[in-house]
Amino acid sequence: MKKRHYDPEFKIQTAQMILEQGKAVAQASRELGISKNTLHRWVQEYKRDGEHAFPGSGKLNPEDQALHELQKRIRDLEEENSILKKAMHIFAKDRK
Repeated sequence: MKKRHYDPEFKIQTAQMILEQGKAVAQASRELGISKNTLHRWVQEYKRDGEHAFPGSGKLNPEDQALHELQKRIRDLEEENSILKKAMHIFAKDRK
């Protein structure tokens, strides 16, 4: 069975339809031909992340993106700090 891919807009519209119209997941599942488990997952992700749900392959939601950037900045600063410590030891040896 081939796995189908749906674009983020479709997932958001489907989750909104289920939540706003009060449509049962089972009914939406039959109408759209999508499994109930998939629709439940879409609704949960939409409830959790709202319009930022389903960012797509290789993309992060804004909070995860900010966290990723901060973690990268920390790694860069730790590397710079390590280089400066090594340089400080080299210069301290030259003074002796």
